[in-house]
Amino acid sequence: MFIKEYLPNGIPVVIETLKNMRSVALGIWVKVGSRNETSHKNGISHFLEHMFFKGTKKRTARDIAIDIDSLGGDLNAFTSKEATTFYVKVLNEYLKDGVELLSDVFLHSTFPRKDIEKEKAIIKEEIKMVEDTPDDYIHDLFNQTIWDYKGLGQPVLGRSNTIKSFTRDDLLEHIRRYYGVKDIIISCAGDFKPQLLLDILSKNLGNLRRGSEPARRQMPDFKSKVKVFNKELSETHICLGVKGLPQASEERYGIFILNTILGGGVSSRLFQEIREKRGLAYSIYSFVASYFDTGVWGVYAGVSRKKLREVVGLIVKEMCFLKDKITEEELTRAKNHLKGNIILGLESTISRMNNIARQEIYYGRYYSSKEIMKKVNAVTLSQVKGLSERLIKKERFSVTVYGPVNEKDVRGILS
Repeated sequence: MFIKEYLPNGIPVVIETLKNMRSVALGIWVKVGSRNETSHKNGISHFLEHMFFKGTKKRTARDIAIDIDSLGGDLNAFTSKEATTFYVKVLNEYLKDGVELLSDVFLHSTFPRKDIEKEKAIIKEEIKMVEDTPDDYIHDLFNQTIWDYKGLGQPVLGRSNTIKSFTRDDLLEHIRRYYGVKDIIISCAGDFKPQLLLDILSKNLGNLRRGSEPARRQMPDFKSKVKVFNKELSETHICLGVKGLPQASEERYGIFILNTILGGGVSSRLFQEIREKRGLAYSIYSFVASYFDTGVWGVYAGVSRKKLREVVGLIVKEMCFLKDKITEEELTRAKNHLKGNIILGLESTISRMNNIARQEIYYGRYYSSKEIMKKVNAVTLSQVKGLSERLIKKERFSVTVYGPVNEKDVRGILS
């Protein structure tokens, strides 16, 4: 059962009760992420997320760790390009204690100066870890290529030279600017009584009266170009793609189906053609990333340097021919695959909590699984063919290559 209510201060609370669960997951979502940061403060949303757990007015960092372990739960946070989320997951009998702990961290953290420098070193190591994982790092480089090094093109973790400049005043200013009641959403999923939850939340979070400034968000231009990042690696990593759709687009189920057909599973066109038939790559898949006002539809592949041109050519060919080659059989298979993934992806209270929060943020309403299934089933062959024809043009492709490659290796790669 889904319910939407408001705390006394106007913060929306979206609730999904699940009677067959023993756990409860509750998240506090703040609508600010790396795309809202200035270039010289890139990474501050993520840095601040870390600092919230360094102690409150009544708990040390160790106290926080002991309290959540004593509940047998999980207390954590994550940052994306458009949101920062703090969450707790506990057994339903510990709901009151879990919400009190999360609220204390969210409202009363002290951000001790002595921990700021230590956390800078930790996050710099996190950045190095990503950079040492090329199949992850290529996505940051691809975002930089298509959006430039601003807004959506900025990495969530930030850069080492921006991280080192952060001060406690910067953290407090970020909270003042973005952590107001108009930019906060609370979501909760699991087995609990809604009124009890609302009473607990009102007691712990209902008195927050902080205002905020509108988030900085400029409509980005998708750059169609080829960019090489040279690095001595044993494999060459590729991301390429075209501009996609915003998160709330009415055609979002169409692009999800197209993505499934192209490279969303082991029966997909790219997996079968490039890995199974030709043996050119171990890892190849397509992906959709959507935001408030734009998106990207892309493909990742890890290949040998000698096979780079061949693989890029095959990917572009498969994408360009989608409008002509998709069959009713493929459409049906993709729908079933997509519906199965959606349902399987909602089998935990954490995933349910994430789902209802994202729906509230991007759609302003709740879509039940039944409604989503109906919308997936309603997509027609002519719709997906028409969408692929509109999105995919050879001159619209952007390509990022990371590995033992130089500019001459990719010259004319899309011609």
